[in-house]
Amino acid sequence: MPKLKTRKGIAKRVRVTPTGKLVRTRAWKSHLLEHKSKKRKRNYENKQPVSKADRKTVRRALGV
Repeated sequence: MPKLKTRKGIAKRVRVTPTGKLVRTRAWKSHLLEHKSKKRKRNYENKQPVSKADRKTVRRALGV
């Protein structure tokens, strides 16, 4: 069976931790930031695990 190509769009958004978990960045931190509180903007910086429903799809897209 041939190797699968990595989906580069997902590869730029999701990474695999050393323990094998998938983590992603949160949405809503790109623009319109002046009316959002400092606390809210700070929380957008935290990494979020990929939801259970999407794990299989993301793993396949990453070729993991």
